[in-house]
Amino acid sequence: MKKIKTGNLPGVVLKYGILILCIVLVLFPIVWLFAGSVKLEKEILQYPPTLFGTKLSWKNFIRIFGTIPMGVYLKNTVIFAGISTLAALLFDSMSGYAFARLRFKGKNLIFIGVLMTMMVPFQVMMIPLFLESHFLGLLNTYAGLILPKMTTAFGIFMMRSYFAALPKELEEAARVDGVSEIGIFFKIMLPLVKPGLMTLGIFHLMNNWNDLLYPLMMTSETRMRTLSAGLALFVGEHATLYYGPQLAGAVVSILPLLVLYIFFQKYFVSSVVSSGIKG
Repeated sequence: MKKIKTGNLPGVVLKYGILILCIVLVLFPIVWLFAGSVKLEKEILQYPPTLFGTKLSWKNFIRIFGTIPMGVYLKNTVIFAGISTLAALLFDSMSGYAFARLRFKGKNLIFIGVLMTMMVPFQVMMIPLFLESHFLGLLNTYAGLILPKMTTAFGIFMMRSYFAALPKELEEAARVDGVSEIGIFFKIMLPLVKPGLMTLGIFHLMNNWNDLLYPLMMTSETRMRTLSAGLALFVGEHATLYYGPQLAGAVVSILPLLVLYIFFQKYFVSSVVSSGIKG
């Protein structure tokens, strides 16, 4: 075990003290949210406030599921976020591979055009997207929610960077052996960028799961609301009435993402170590 020199002790204490403080600042809102969701309503509003209640109460969860169709919202969110993420991973990786490894006319110009779309705020595209979806009859449908989210410029750029970092000898040897381009992509290249795929998948899933403005724009019926949109409307209607159910709804909303991140956080580390963004 490495010994700490006496002269370095104040610096080490300061470093770990700052680290612990940052951890507390990050975790405290989450702990407060989970603790508040199982408090009685009067304990949430009491002054001075306390972190934990006198006893655990699940009434807030019962009330939120009884007041609004949380099961429907959760199902819609899983379908929307899950299918959108899987489709985006497929199309982003295929596009990134094409821009990084294939040769075709106008490749750089098209890629620059893709990158330029990243500078266009979503608010600029809201009205044209809404009118287009209305004209095609896609409002209040899963197709209307999923289709515009099936690929992103950021995802294409990210996957292009991963594929560009791989050695060219891999695909050249595969072509000599008679492997098709589709086989090279799915059997050789795609498994090598697994950390990047997992990282991009978590990014897509988090963005789609937590998206508020887009589902509100694309849905107007309760049966098609997502968690974020449904909870936002619930909070707007009961902003000063039910704090406990609001906290319980927030817990239901973030818990799947929290569990997912705990299990897949290693891919973030391997992604940073193994790749790097290259032009």
